[in-house]
Amino acid sequence: MRSASLILILSAVAATTTLGQEQTLVTGAVESGGMGAPIIKFTEVANEFSVMVGGRGGWIINHQFLIGAAGYGLANDVDLDGIPPRRDIEFGYGGFELEYINSSNSLIHFTIQGLVGGGGLTTRVQYIYESEAVFVLEGGANLMLNVTPYFRMGIGGGYRWVTDVDIRILSSAAMSAPYFAMTFKFGKF
Repeated sequence: MRSASLILILSAVAATTTLGQEQTLVTGAVESGGMGAPIIKFTEVANEFSVMVGGRGGWIINHQFLIGAAGYGLANDVDLDGIPPRRDIEFGYGGFELEYINSSNSLIHFTIQGLVGGGGLTTRVQYIYESEAVFVLEGGANLMLNVTPYFRMGIGGGYRWVTDVDIRILSSAAMSAPYFAMTFKFGKF
């Protein structure tokens, strides 16, 4: 009876020790870095060629994962009422971003990223203004070149989904579009 009690107590202690171990997504030593990057995106807004400028930045974990934020704004005029040159749309968005970096130390490597966030859209047709908050989801991939240990540049592309557009002359489909991007990363990778 004593040996059965002793085995039961030792089993409970062993189970408690195993259950008490912290479980994490990243194990072992964690190497940290960070980066900031100006970005130029070529896309369509309201079915017109457009340029979005902005930036992104974040924390790089073990040379493979980035957790950060990004923001972009429309840089050119988009004409809605046929009387150029007028800036009839103002559009900007930003949000939380995740990125997977494959083989970061290779001269040429690729990344896959996603953004979830929101933005604002304002339209003007003649003297009527309408504004709307929108939801934005973006996914893309980049081909990166390691220029120096602290500078990387790349080209890439993806797609921007915009929802919740409730303006009478625009739709979510008119604000959603593929994009081509040029990225200039500075940081500790």
